[in-house]
Amino acid sequence: MSSLTWRERWGRARNEEGSAIIEFIFLGVLMLVPLIYLVMTLARIQAGSYAVTTAAREAGRAYVTASEGQNASARANAAADIAFGDQGFDGMGSLEIRCSTSPCLTPDARIETTAQVTVPLPLIPAFARNVVPLEIPLSASHLSTVDRFRGAP
Repeated sequence: MSSLTWRERWGRARNEEGSAIIEFIFLGVLMLVPLIYLVMTLARIQAGSYAVTTAAREAGRAYVTASEGQNASARANAAADIAFGDQGFDGMGSLEIRCSTSPCLTPDARIETTAQVTVPLPLIPAFARNVVPLEIPLSASHLSTVDRFRGAP
């Protein structure tokens, strides 16, 4: 027989009661928090990627479909601002427009639009951002062509 009495056995069993649940919860939280942060970070980077690609494409389309050269830049910037705002990057993006010819809206001219945004990592306080760069820069370019028959009646 065993050298332990029933009281000693009962005491050992009672001391370990519920420890598996505590260990499971502790390890679950320990593994779940970094996973949730990773998903949040990847979601913001993906939103930034959508914002710059859409902003570059729509700015190029708005530029080449403008009726006059003076309105083209304003239309392109407005289209880019809408694309940035749609993904939650209001006022954070920038747009650069380059033309292959002068004036820009001559038939068969190529217009290159480049959109840029800097995606801050989520849940990082502002004082930490000043010390260590915790942002991911993203950019996208789109090449649009002015319609060949633009001036034709």
